[in-house]
Amino acid sequence: MTMHSILLVCVGNICRSPLAEALLKRHFPDKAVHSAGLAALVGHPADSTAQDVAQQHGLDLSTHRAQQITRAMCIGADLILVMESDQQRELATRYPLARGKIRCLGELPEGQRFDVADPYRKPREAFEQAHAAIERGVDHWVQRIRQIG
Repeated sequence: MTMHSILLVCVGNICRSPLAEALLKRHFPDKAVHSAGLAALVGHPADSTAQDVAQQHGLDLSTHRAQQITRAMCIGADLILVMESDQQRELATRYPLARGKIRCLGELPEGQRFDVADPYRKPREAFEQAHAAIERGVDHWVQRIRQIG
């Protein structure tokens, strides 16, 4: 199986998933990497603090606009990475045909797992913690995706 299309999902699609999308695109410029929200703030740019923190790490979220997840997105993606276990369950319920390809970004080897807390409307420190957690998850998934192809 080859991974051509990866979808990152959070709630509003303005903080966590745009950052994860940018990080994965950095590693896989040849793959289709997108993000969406379960309750997206459709058309909104990435949160300003998320943009600032991303920029400090060499990432540009300035062109991002939030979009609502759709059935077509789920069907078209080879891998769907969510930020929290609850989101994995919700997506699997909404889109049962995609169930086998929905995974948590914080799903690590040997059963280890963490959720990426939502920093929305919280202090900058919460955004920095979310960034660190997303980087940790992305680094792990980059290795797994490279093994798959």
